[in-house]
Amino acid sequence: MEKGKGSKCEKLMVAAIDFGTTYSGYAFSMKHDWGKVWTNSWSGGSLLSHKAPTCLLLKKDKSESWFGYEAEDKYSQLTSEDHHHDYYFFERFKMILHEDVSVTRHIKCKDIENKPLEAGEVFKHCIMCLKKHLFKEVEKSYIGTKDDDIEYVLTVPAIWGDKAKMFMREAAVKAGIKKENLTIALEPEAASIYCQYLKFAKEDATSDTLGVVKPGTKYMVADLGGGTADITVHQKCEDNTLEEILPASGGPWGGKAVDDQFMMFLKELVGEKVWEIFKKKNMEDYLEIMRSFETKKRTIKPDKSGKTRMPMPQELLKLCKETYGVENFKEVVEKNDLHRNNVEISAGKLVWDNNFFRGFFKKTVDGIVKHVDDIFSESEARDINIIVMVGGFSECLLVQDAIRKNFPKATVIVPEEAGLAVLKGAVYFGHLPDAISRRSARYTYGIQTWPEFKEGIHPKEKKVTIGQSIRCKDVFFKIVTKGEKVMPGHKKSQIFQALKSSDSNLECGVFISDSKNPKFVDESDCRLLGLLQVPLPSGPKCEMLIEETLIFGETELNFQAKDVYTGVQREINFDLLKD
Repeated sequence: MEKGKGSKCEKLMVAAIDFGTTYSGYAFSMKHDWGKVWTNSWSGGSLLSHKAPTCLLLKKDKSESWFGYEAEDKYSQLTSEDHHHDYYFFERFKMILHEDVSVTRHIKCKDIENKPLEAGEVFKHCIMCLKKHLFKEVEKSYIGTKDDDIEYVLTVPAIWGDKAKMFMREAAVKAGIKKENLTIALEPEAASIYCQYLKFAKEDATSDTLGVVKPGTKYMVADLGGGTADITVHQKCEDNTLEEILPASGGPWGGKAVDDQFMMFLKELVGEKVWEIFKKKNMEDYLEIMRSFETKKRTIKPDKSGKTRMPMPQELLKLCKETYGVENFKEVVEKNDLHRNNVEISAGKLVWDNNFFRGFFKKTVDGIVKHVDDIFSESEARDINIIVMVGGFSECLLVQDAIRKNFPKATVIVPEEAGLAVLKGAVYFGHLPDAISRRSARYTYGIQTWPEFKEGIHPKEKKVTIGQSIRCKDVFFKIVTKGEKVMPGHKKSQIFQALKSSDSNLECGVFISDSKNPKFVDESDCRLLGLLQVPLPSGPKCEMLIEETLIFGETELNFQAKDVYTGVQREINFDLLKD
């Protein structure tokens, strides 16, 4: 940790929850010794890890819930006894928030048997389980700790939109975290902060820590997790804070996409019907296949020739023989036109040539490489020669090899415990909330306004009459431009007047656009982010002016409203998640 750098947290400790697509975990550190971060160890079968699988077992009446390996193992037991019908089992559901446009408060998740439940309930119970587990561990070492002694930090991908962030915040508050004790951290930012204070496992690095790079140095942070690749560009400033040079970008190129390719292969090999029956009736064996693949995924090497072997459960082999009326599983493989040349069966194990097995990774790795290449083509990124790889999927040797081969001029840094960089960095962020000095706006933000109509300037079809005024509707009043650098707490205000005396609310649409200079809010690349609603007192409105302020530069968008004449701050409602 930087010498003399004290924690700026007002609580006794900071606890971070990294809610991932495939794995989740928590960590914490005390205010007086904030650089010493404690993480938990979870165990499932032969796997021991600092994170647990992101899966939830929930009783239908919501009275009990289990998380992680415990949820997997208990659900396996319930299915083997056919007692699982009164339960939901959810896994890898976080990606429903990736497409921000479709996120509403009542969006639903489907469990392993396609039973729907409101996603808010699923996320809430997951966070509740993690928080409960965390609090038990805190109390072991720090007896008498109260919930108000803890500043909570919850991580979200930077490529998520404002709706998804608000959804996560609401779920955390419903899970029992007080909103005033909760900070949202952006994953690549947390990882970047972590990298400022850690030594790196890198043989050919020019220096052994990123923390000693000179102010002015730009570097790319590739946060490769279970669900997404979240890539951003940071620059170290003179005061050792970090500035975001390019807005975060990325896509669904995480480790889960590789798992999906493998699952597709198994479905094609044994038949979709057989695979679905097997999953329902033999959950323990299904989990064993996925855990076994996870181990192979972590150990496959880029250039090693030879074979990869994975044991297949007897129940799956037996089900295939019964379904297809064959003597042995070898016949199932030989009759499969799609894969008979790609895989063999030997002593109850599937055997692949390593080249074919590496093919499960190709589409995902190619997606990451192409996106990194696209970023390098932007003018702000052309002078970058450092790529920092963090997140669990960045530990995969195939991904590291692809980045090194495709970008030979860059120094590629993979920190120790790359899979924990976000989690530990989120703890640091709780202690050093001003570690990021400037962020880059992901969109152009603006508000819907109704200025006086001007002949020859405004289109005729936008002309409307409101009361005694002739106005131009749907005008996009720009507040922040896409790519603009904004400091935390950066405020932009606009004064509004109620146009109708009957209005009980002053309502204002906040819009975002991928274009830098939109003129009207109904253009194709504009979309409504949400409605600002300011309650107005009864009485004449003609003299009432309200100053509405949008606050940028934080990890979340914030708002204020003030009566211009009286100076009274008004309550403001901004709901992004209405159906």
